[in-house]
Amino acid sequence: MQQVKRIQCWSGPRNISTALMYSWRQRADTTVYDEPFYAHYLSLDDREHPGVDAVMASQSADSDEVIRDVILGDVPTPVFYIKQMAHHLKGVDRSHLGHTENIILVRHPRDMLASLSVQLPHCELSDTGLAESVELLDAILAEGGDPIVIESQAVLEDPARVLFAVCERLGLESDEAMLSWPAGPKPEDGAWAPHWYDSVHESTGFAPYKPSGHPVPDRLGPILDHALPLYERLIAHHV
Repeated sequence: MQQVKRIQCWSGPRNISTALMYSWRQRADTTVYDEPFYAHYLSLDDREHPGVDAVMASQSADSDEVIRDVILGDVPTPVFYIKQMAHHLKGVDRSHLGHTENIILVRHPRDMLASLSVQLPHCELSDTGLAESVELLDAILAEGGDPIVIESQAVLEDPARVLFAVCERLGLESDEAMLSWPAGPKPEDGAWAPHWYDSVHESTGFAPYKPSGHPVPDRLGPILDHALPLYERLIAHHV
């Protein structure tokens, strides 16, 4: 049985995480998977989420089963890239993290909250995944590891530099194919794609960076104040 390099990329919402999944999907040596803990997370949250019934019907809500059958399960390629939301780690046994490479993807919380509030008007700090991202960072540092943190603006400004630096850190060959992908839905898209992926389905590569066009609602001011120090803690380690 071949040795599989398992990569989990932990992100907050309204980041470029789906574009990154599409980027990795372009590698001939890589299988990708979209947010396997989403149903588990929704089973713990009684708020209204877009497409919740479709999500719950599409995947297991048992996080231990997901770890066994998906994250540590069989894949047909030597690289397995798993797109994850950091806040989906709630209630998940984290011991499996030692069996995977873990990338942390961050976006400035001002832009994230402005965008997130459109789809999730009553979002809280816990919806940003920043606290869990910092916990992951600290766990990697505590074990003497060198965290791989990438910042979305940096990726958009120079995708080749950031992506190829990440590949080098992971011991993988850089691949120009990662810089573009075909437009439209992908077979690996999660059941929630119709509610969240419209813009990325129109893309064929990483778009130039521009700040979110949505203002941060006044109600989210205190959340932004709490989010900024977490973001700064993470960005100190970015590639």
